[in-house]
Amino acid sequence: MINNLINLFGASSKFHLIKIFIIFGIAGSLSLILSDPLLELVSIEKFISNKILYWIIRLILIFPIYQFVLIALALVFGELNYFKKFFIKFINYFKIS
Repeated sequence: MINNLINLFGASSKFHLIKIFIIFGIAGSLSLILSDPLLELVSIEKFISNKILYWIIRLILIFPIYQFVLIALALVFGELNYFKKFFIKFINYFKIS
């Protein structure tokens, strides 16, 4: 099973796979942590009183934050070449043709 995960993620070893999972996990947690102060900085609660709309906006904001945090962590962990393809896919998703 671990070999299937190594092939699926394109990792070179078990250690590399663990490193990839750690980077994904930290990036997800940091993006959640950073989204709240960013929304407070913008003072979005003054404009939106509906909690459901607030959470929808926060979830939409988490996605781009996640991409930039992922690249920053990949740079710190020395895995920029591996995670660059995720960032390029994200940028191409918003490219206007």
